Amino acid sequence: MEFFRIHRDIPFMRHALVLNVISAVMFLAAVFFIVTRGLHFSIEFTGGTVVEVAYAQSADINKVRETVEGMGFGEVQVQNFGTSRDVLIRLPLRGDVKQTEVVSRVFTGLCQAEGGQVESAAVTVAGDPATKQQCAKGAERPLELSRSEVVGPQVGRELAIDGAKALAFVIIGIVIYLALRFEWKFGVAGIIANLHDVVIILGFFAFFQWEFSLTVLAAILAVLGYSVNESVVIFDRVREAFRKYRKLDTPQVIDHAITSTISRTIITHGSTQIMVLSMLLFGGPSLHYFAMALTIGICFGIYSSVFVAAAIAMWLGVKREDLVKGGGTAAKANDPEDPNAGAVV
Repeated sequence: MEFFRIHRDIPFMRHALVLNVISAVMFLAAVFFIVTRGLHFSIEFTGGTVVEVAYAQSADINKVRETVEGMGFGEVQVQNFGTSRDVLIRLPLRGDVKQTEVVSRVFTGLCQAEGGQVESAAVTVAGDPATKQQCAKGAERPLELSRSEVVGPQVGRELAIDGAKALAFVIIGIVIYLALRFEWKFGVAGIIANLHDVVIILGFFAFFQWEFSLTVLAAILAVLGYSVNESVVIFDRVREAFRKYRKLDTPQVIDHAITSTISRTIITHGSTQIMVLSMLLFGGPSLHYFAMALTIGICFGIYSSVFVAAAIAMWLGVKREDLVKGGGTAAKANDPEDPNAGAVV
């Protein structure tokens, strides 16, 4: 499907050097901010207290968030999980306050926000007597404390290590895939372009000190796959153009490949960005940074696939013989499927 067709190839590779210098500057700036400012890791990585609360009716997330933030625990995360009545609250570690006190203050504040009072009730846990806090509003129970636990720094460190391993495995897999499907030069070009996207996303998060959570890590992994898909489409058109137009040199072949995919790129990335933009605007705080990372990744993924990956492949010396195995002029001269059969290079 195409909205339009461009009949004259756009000379993208003529400006490849200038555009890659700009990319290098952005890349170095991102690395600088990552090193000097660092990432603002979420509770999943740094550790903290997790509180689960069940409301009798659908919970007002904004009201819950304002109540908890007003307690001065620092940056907190509030989101629905399971149903609209269940709320998950994550609070950062406080060395000067015990976990039981943090949970008690949060539950008490939420109960009072609903017009109730906290009462202690005797319960039995695993056959042993214990007390449990309950929120009472007359005969009603507007909310209940479902669960509370501490996520220690060691757990956060393990999550960070596992996330780094996942990122490394994805990168290695992309290199192997591109090298096997096309040629090692495309594998190197593709992974440099993908790392370019990842580092720039991290640079944005470091510069603005946006919270880096597991959902943002998931967005980065999604961007890697999304970006490599765009590179594969362009590389496939490059291989096709090498087979079809033997009079064109490498820059002209790459220009033709990129130009022929512009309509597809606009349709694909435009529709994807509409969906991501809806999450960014209407998804609430829980999806905000996830959608922000995807938005940055989609924009720079298009840029890197067109101007970084293709240009690096060209500079690495990719040529017709690398992609058309055994497909020299003599082999193709009498091929009835070749529209340029008989042409002299």
